[in-house]
Amino acid sequence: MLTLPTGFTIAVYAEQLPGVRLMALGPDGDVYATLPELGRVVRLGDADQDGTADRVTPVAEGLNLPHGLAFRGGTLYVAESHRVVRFDRPGAGPTIVVANLPADGGHFTRTILIQGERLFVSVGSSCNICDERDPRRAAVVRYHLDGSGETLFATGLRNAVGLTLHPATGEIWATNNDRDNLGDDLPPDRVNILREGGFYGWPFCYLPNQPNPEYQRTPGRCANAIGPAIVLPAHTAPLGLTFYQGAMFPAEYRGDLFIALHGSWNRSVPIGYEVVRVDFENGRPVRPPQPFVSGWLEGRRGAINRVAGVGWGRPVDVLVLPDGSLLISDDESGRIYRVTYRR
Repeated sequence: MLTLPTGFTIAVYAEQLPGVRLMALGPDGDVYATLPELGRVVRLGDADQDGTADRVTPVAEGLNLPHGLAFRGGTLYVAESHRVVRFDRPGAGPTIVVANLPADGGHFTRTILIQGERLFVSVGSSCNICDERDPRRAAVVRYHLDGSGETLFATGLRNAVGLTLHPATGEIWATNNDRDNLGDDLPPDRVNILREGGFYGWPFCYLPNQPNPEYQRTPGRCANAIGPAIVLPAHTAPLGLTFYQGAMFPAEYRGDLFIALHGSWNRSVPIGYEVVRVDFENGRPVRPPQPFVSGWLEGRRGAINRVAGVGWGRPVDVLVLPDGSLLISDDESGRIYRVTYRR
């Protein structure tokens, strides 16, 4: 059973979406989502406006692990594992924007964000801890919308799966999944504010002045590492995030940050498997993350699913709809949920 604060309700918005990952709101008012396992992007429509998707239509197929997606006007940009493509109109084939993203090794997901005339692409590391040969790994890379002008925007980000813009400042906020094999409680996962030219520590350190054991003899490499804006428990695996700008939820929620915690896979006691809320004032967090939707770690009969090591659901992304409700994608169950509030 999923639990939420008083007054909030959660229901299934769409299901039978195997491995559903990131979502975007299209200019037509429909929701678009990626299904990497199927190589597909789908459009979910709610024609009768009853809060449940009544049609699911493929808009792109045969893609290589599509993950991130974003709109620029009527053009849909999609990040595959090895490239970024765009679809200029419904029914059109893909046009290659960025052709040669590094695709070997771990962390296949590529997340994109569009700000003005710039395209930002997050590329995770190829490993748990190593010196990368390709500087675009463990980084966010910036391009012009036509794919030219490749520039390293921010580095030292082991796996920044979630990217979002702060609605007031225009800053890019990014989740980051840090390294494994330092025990249950280290290192913390985090949310960063990305600065142009900023270095965020990986692989040399997991926090400023906290070098990774493999690099203890080179502590100077951490001297300019930028610290996190938000610290999260180790192995919670933060993925999608969004600032709430809707009008449905209580006024105190406006401007707050929602983060989907996918959940641990290698911790002795599982952790995460929830969506948390971070209270913001004047553009900055003022309190630690608090549970908003939880219960995916509980078995359907209330017992923790320790046999499988994971819960029956794993939140991936969060998206605010025009009516102020909040969508949550879950790649474990293949569902998208919708959270509403009634006064």
